[in-house]
Amino acid sequence: MTKIRIKFDWAYDHKNLLLLRNGVVEMKKIDLLIIGGSAGGILSANTARKVYKDKSITVIRDQKTVMVPCGIPYIYGVLNDTSKNVIPDKVITDNQIELIIDKVITINKKDKYVITEKNEEIYYDKLIIATGSLPAVPEVPGKDLENVFFVYKDEAYLRNILDKMNDCHDLVVIGGGFIGVEFSEQLRLSGKNVTLIQRGDKCLRRNFDPEFSDEAENLMKENGIAVKTNSRIKELIGEKRVEGVILQSGETIKADAVLFGAGVRPNSELAKEAGLTIKEDDSIMVNEYMRTSDHDIFAVGDCAEKVCFFTRENVPILLASTAALEAKVAGYNAFKNKLTRTNKGTINAFSTKIFGRAFGAAGLTEQQALQNNFDVVTGRFTVMDKHPGSLPNTSSVHIKLVFSNYSGVIMGGQISGGDSVGEMINVISIAVQQGMTAADLNTFQAATHPLLTASPIAYPINAAAMDAIGERGLQV
Repeated sequence: MTKIRIKFDWAYDHKNLLLLRNGVVEMKKIDLLIIGGSAGGILSANTARKVYKDKSITVIRDQKTVMVPCGIPYIYGVLNDTSKNVIPDKVITDNQIELIIDKVITINKKDKYVITEKNEEIYYDKLIIATGSLPAVPEVPGKDLENVFFVYKDEAYLRNILDKMNDCHDLVVIGGGFIGVEFSEQLRLSGKNVTLIQRGDKCLRRNFDPEFSDEAENLMKENGIAVKTNSRIKELIGEKRVEGVILQSGETIKADAVLFGAGVRPNSELAKEAGLTIKEDDSIMVNEYMRTSDHDIFAVGDCAEKVCFFTRENVPILLASTAALEAKVAGYNAFKNKLTRTNKGTINAFSTKIFGRAFGAAGLTEQQALQNNFDVVTGRFTVMDKHPGSLPNTSSVHIKLVFSNYSGVIMGGQISGGDSVGEMINVISIAVQQGMTAADLNTFQAATHPLLTASPIAYPINAAAMDAIGERGLQV
């Protein structure tokens, strides 16, 4: 417990973490206070608990329940129930972490306390802000019509969408990133007529090169989703409830409901009002320890600044995988800077599944590498994910790796295939973070089994690395 000065008739109750005056509770003081109870807040708290066993830790959040962020699209398909997508409170309370359901409305960083909506003052020694993100709400005429929805991570709001969707048949999803794509797939699997509108030329273009985004788009089209790329919304029409979407091209699309999945923005207003330094993209500025411009305040997750692992430039990558890293770094360094835990930059590790086929990416795509003036060589390989390929439930795996032409260091990778893609892309992610070369990846020892993996003589990562070395002229 941090030592505090006792003035006049003040006393401190160490057991109950209370500041007292003549035996009357005046305020509560916490060693580590965390604002936000989703992935970033949970992992910050649990990491700090493991490292600092004698510290008092409290998580305060403004919602009774917390959604699994990445599971939200599946509420509208395979789950069909918001309660099946809830993170149980015991993941933190079982670790001797206090949970408070209240909303922080003010941070006083000078005197180190917060004020809540219930007019409580909570004093802290260290503070972690994990307030997440909010859906981007474009200024489109008609956005306030009934049955126009945004993806707020609030169970009651999401349940209302689910109830309303039951009476809808023609749905329009706006946004071709992973949120829009996953919602479109789940709504289509539920029997809805779905149109996906993407402003850019490709869906998932921030994550994949065209060969993979084309594959994903074709899967959606083959399964009945109308995918409209290079399309912009002009207005939403209807009397009281939305009835259609008019594109800038003049085309009108019938819609019983419209779901905006066109990105999110950092939820940083609380930090801004507290006087913390905010970046141009509204994210909270942090260093490699996830410390903000105030020495005793950290920020993690979607609300915090993201810096590319390679370019060191700010990037709009708001992913659970990134939040998990940042939360662990902040929790670990909350009271002492430990050089073994720093954020070296965002890798953009990502995976999804579209109509039975998995897609994964980590690091830079070839297009992104070239746009940033890196001289790169790629390696590709296609193989079946079990051996022999005649085994049941076998899928083809296509992998592409991107290497620096000068050093042979891996800069990124993309994979599509069966469920094994989900873990293979994690191998690529750690390879990027550790600066492994094509030679390293070609010769690393992979565990293989006929029912679980591709053949050891054609393991995808090994083989794609060899393709870059042998066939594509990579200098190693």
